[in-house]
Amino acid sequence: MSSSNATAGVPRSTDDAILDAAADLIVHLGVRRTQLAEIARRAGVSRPTVYRRWPDVQAVIGALLTREILATLEGTPLDVRDRETFVDRVVEVAVRLRDHPVLGALLHSDDSDLLLQYVVERLGASQRGLLEALRTGIERGQAEGSIRAGEPTELAAMVLLIAQSTVQSHRMVASLLPEAAWRRELARALNGYLAP
Repeated sequence: MSSSNATAGVPRSTDDAILDAAADLIVHLGVRRTQLAEIARRAGVSRPTVYRRWPDVQAVIGALLTREILATLEGTPLDVRDRETFVDRVVEVAVRLRDHPVLGALLHSDDSDLLLQYVVERLGASQRGLLEALRTGIERGQAEGSIRAGEPTELAAMVLLIAQSTVQSHRMVASLLPEAAWRRELARALNGYLAP
C-alpha cells in the first residue's frame, strides 16, 4: 500500500510511519473517522511529533495522497517516445490509482466534501507530479511525431482531466463498461485526443 522502504529491509522513516498509519486508518475506518491522535498512536509517535510535520489530519492525508500517487508513477514511467505506449501507460496508471486502497477509500467516501477537497478543487503536489510526468511523455511523443502539436502543459492538463474523471466515475458506469471495455475506451479517448 505504501512506498516506504520497510519492505526492502530499510527502516521506515518517522514520516513514513505516520503516513502508513494514516493509510491503515483510512482504509479500515474511513476518512472521516481518521483522527490525528489515532494516527500518532498507530505510528508509535507522540501527537507533537505529528504536529511538527503537519498541522492537521487534512495535511497528513494530503501528504499521504501525494506519496501514494507519485509512487504509482514509479513502476510505470510515462517518458516514452510513441503515443500508443504513452497512452497504454496512462491507462495503467489510471487503473492503479482507481484500484488503490487509500484512493479508493476516498473515492468511495460518502462525504462529497472530502472528495472535492482532495481530488477536485485543488491542484496539489500529487497532481502537479502527474502533470509533469504527462508533460514529459507528451513532449517526447511530439518530438517523435506520434503526438500532435500543441503546448505540452495544456495537453497534459487535458489528459489528466480525462483520466481523472474516468477514474472518479468508474463505479457509476461499471455495469455498462466492464474492465476490458473501460480500459479500451479510455485508451481510445486518449489516442483520439493526442493523435496528430
